[in-house]
Amino acid sequence: MTQAPDITLEAVGSVGAIAAADWDACARAALTPPAACASEAAAAAYNPFLSHAFFSALEQSKSASPRTGWGPRHLVAKQGDRVIGIVPCYLKSHSQGEYVFDRGWADAYERAGGNYYPKLQVSVPFTPATGPRLLIREGEDSATVAAALTTGLTALCQMSEASYGPRHLRA
Repeated sequence: MTQAPDITLEAVGSVGAIAAADWDACARAALTPPAACASEAAAAAYNPFLSHAFFSALEQSKSASPRTGWGPRHLVAKQGDRVIGIVPCYLKSHSQGEYVFDRGWADAYERAGGNYYPKLQVSVPFTPATGPRLLIREGEDSATVAAALTTGLTALCQMSEASYGPRHLRA
């Protein structure tokens, strides 16, 4: 997938395909422990659930794996070889382990003749923690990178034949 002349998009099947330093640089605002933050606002943004280490633990332990219904499909935006944005995504075959209660929607959609699964879910597995899901490296044009990632999510849904489009995204 490509977006704009200098931003390329790629879906990868494991957080291990992305260097920890690149992932954590994109999740930067969420990775500064409260004690090291310069402001209360920055301390409030701390979210350890967005770290490469957390996603890696979920995937290496096979808690988040295709067998458990959580197939990793992380979307990565690059300029050249530099990672400038990431969206943690999972191709889901069910609604278990989520804090999104959509079983009623799934049943209704399937009764109407549609296939609700697989669905592409932008989330942190097994946690109700809120926070950004469009992870954009500091110093990048966040609007441009967010637009590229959003376009990429739509394309990834289509390529995966997923019924779930990008919703409730915020950079």
